[in-house]
Amino acid sequence: MEKKERSTGSSRMHCLVLPFPAAGHMNPMLQFSKLLQHQGVRITLVTPHSFSKNFPTLPNWLTLQTISDGFDSGGLEEAGTYPAYIDRFEQVGPDNLVRLIQKLVGRSDPVDCVIYDSSLPWALESAKRLGLFAAVYITQSMAVNTLFYNVHLGQLRVPLTEEEISLPALPKLKLDDMPSVFFSLPYFLYRLVDQFSNIHKADWIFCNTFYELENQVVDWMTKNWPQFRTIGPNVPSKDDQDYGAVQFASDDDKCMEWLDDKPKGSVVYVSFGTTVPLDEEQMKELAWALRICDNHFFWVVRASEETKLPKDFAKKSEKGLVVKWCSQPKVLAHEAIGCFVTHCGWNSTLEALCLGIPTIAVPLMADQITNAKFIADVWKVGLKAPFDEKKIARQGALKHCISKVMDCEEGKEIKNNLIQFKTLAAKAMDEGGSTQKNIGEFVNSLLQL
Repeated sequence: MEKKERSTGSSRMHCLVLPFPAAGHMNPMLQFSKLLQHQGVRITLVTPHSFSKNFPTLPNWLTLQTISDGFDSGGLEEAGTYPAYIDRFEQVGPDNLVRLIQKLVGRSDPVDCVIYDSSLPWALESAKRLGLFAAVYITQSMAVNTLFYNVHLGQLRVPLTEEEISLPALPKLKLDDMPSVFFSLPYFLYRLVDQFSNIHKADWIFCNTFYELENQVVDWMTKNWPQFRTIGPNVPSKDDQDYGAVQFASDDDKCMEWLDDKPKGSVVYVSFGTTVPLDEEQMKELAWALRICDNHFFWVVRASEETKLPKDFAKKSEKGLVVKWCSQPKVLAHEAIGCFVTHCGWNSTLEALCLGIPTIAVPLMADQITNAKFIADVWKVGLKAPFDEKKIARQGALKHCISKVMDCEEGKEIKNNLIQFKTLAAKAMDEGGSTQKNIGEFVNSLLQL
């Protein structure tokens, strides 16, 4: 590729960053963008017109551009289902992305590299049509992605028939440890496997993890993909506490004020992410568990989920606080937080691990189930709540897990393990660490274009 001529105003390397339009994908890619910006790379975030309204404020280092996803009025809500949305975006996205890049070039604003979400593999072809550098960003753990990659290779066959899954560089997994898409969501399984259809053509392959957390599977994957690098954990630090762009309205000041009044390590923080709804029966069991446990609690319940709360459940009291949304990294960094009851999304898993907060895993679906396995049995940084035959974690089981983590010897062992991983994560991000070296190598490769 020939080195590009630049105007005086466009001297820095310029990356377009294209996440899938959902908070769980957007946030880590924003954090990675922030790290690149610190190394002198100019960042343009690309998002569908319909999703851009979620960014009422942006940091001054970030430029926003929009493209059509085929549903300009309402995005996913207009599409009705994820399959309808994803399929339409795949139809119109490639040409719309090309037109955006050409428009920027026409403004003497050349693009050097497209960093795209692995769930949007068509973006690679768009970048290559224009002769651009392309880097794919994987938002799930490397262990989980290795499962889907082995399906792509034909080493793991669906439907799963063996009671125990044995694959290179992974611990033995039971069927109950596997992502739910293997059993009930064939469309999404197909899409997760399809992200590897052209990944070998990417100039770089990034994953939001750090080497010391998943070293065995990273070493195995690097043998298959020489261009693979770990560039995580892409979560805000204790001093940072923000992903870089506001996507949901929150009242952090009131949240912090309530937490400030609570003793150190006394609060159970509960949140189940931005997307998956909680079963109404599960919501009630969780509410009663929080009511009968001996600890304070801070619970994030999305507005769409509030009707599932028991009618007499107080949203604010000396014992507990229920809010619609808050800055999760900021809450987890507060000294009052003693443990985290979570669905085990990968971002939440990394945030808790990097901030040294013990986890009580209540996985709902998809990769959360496998993440919970690693949290409880591989890294031993939390407990997995037991489920009954209806796939419900009952109030007694939840209370028992909270008591173990907050008050018992098992909780001390978990906290000791967390200290080790928290230290390893910090070292990976520090100068000379594995992640910093990998990011530096990428930036240097951009300078050679």
